[in-house]
Amino acid sequence: SLIFTFSSGDLFIWHAVAAKIILFLFPAPNIIRTCHPSKIRDQIMKLICPSSVILLSFCTVISSYQTHTQHASERRSSPWGTARNRGRPSTKTALGMAGGGALNCRPLGTGSAAPQTIVTNADLESVVETSDEWISTRTGISKRRILTNDGGVGIKNLAAEAAAAALEASELSGADIDLVIVATSSPDDLFGDATSVAAEIGATSNCVAFDLTAACSGFLFACVTGGQFLHNGGMKTAVVVGSDALSRWVDWDDRNSCILFGDGAGAMVLQATGDGEPSGLLGYSLHSDGKGQPQLMCGYKGTDRLVATPGDGTIMSKGGYNHMTMNGKEVYKFATREVPTVLEEALQEAGLTVDDVDWLLLHQV
Repeated sequence: SLIFTFSSGDLFIWHAVAAKIILFLFPAPNIIRTCHPSKIRDQIMKLICPSSVILLSFCTVISSYQTHTQHASERRSSPWGTARNRGRPSTKTALGMAGGGALNCRPLGTGSAAPQTIVTNADLESVVETSDEWISTRTGISKRRILTNDGGVGIKNLAAEAAAAALEASELSGADIDLVIVATSSPDDLFGDATSVAAEIGATSNCVAFDLTAACSGFLFACVTGGQFLHNGGMKTAVVVGSDALSRWVDWDDRNSCILFGDGAGAMVLQATGDGEPSGLLGYSLHSDGKGQPQLMCGYKGTDRLVATPGDGTIMSKGGYNHMTMNGKEVYKFATREVPTVLEEALQEAGLTVDDVDWLLLHQV
């Protein structure tokens, strides 16, 4: 069994204040590459072990919903899920919580992409009052990848590159894809990047594509959303992408936050499984708490623009956003208080225990 989460500055960038869990099973041995612990940070999207349980824990600030059905204990007899419990949500009624057992889908392959420009901790010593030792000791981060204006490469280009790599690892083509979901809080196009990504990978004939915004939990919300489409039988194969370019919104004069974020993209191909086949998404527990929104946000900031309508004209708002702000102490307190609970919930949904877990890597922010 393997349990991990992605850290900021690597392949996905998340930010906010609540917790979310998904468990995955990777039964296909043909996608195995490496599982050496020292490679986890650099190979995070390639570390897929046969019959491994992967637990992903993140944070989010989005709308909440609750669901009601069977007790999680009914699912414990089979960690792989059965026709009776697959995809059925739990009875937990905590604020903003929804969870469920196995869904009829499994991951086939993954891919990732990152910018060429690297900013090290030592580089930041000349920008803000900090040090490599201070950053690495408290966060484990030594460097981050940053998108620049050189070369015309945007975050949607990285998303498409990651998706193409995931397709290659899955031995599929864009024509095989029914659904593309791009989870991002910083798209190149305010109307959404998913359709551009779908076109780039050749998924244009019968493919549905849309963006999903859920901050640091975006990729996992997208996995559950895609998994539900596959579980319900409406589609067969989906590409889920997590991509962000938060360096665009970081305040590089704020040493508490600029050290944490970088840019990149990662993707996963999910495919529906039939009755009796092992599930690859063993269970999930989702939480949201919008009360924490002021602690970590990137708020709208419009500037006045006078439009010469009849009379004195009309003052319109020219769009823009503030720098991203974060109350690190409050985010830390929230995470250390809530994450252990949601980990237990996810394991319960999957019919597993802590003893089944070999690796646990938490979201760094």
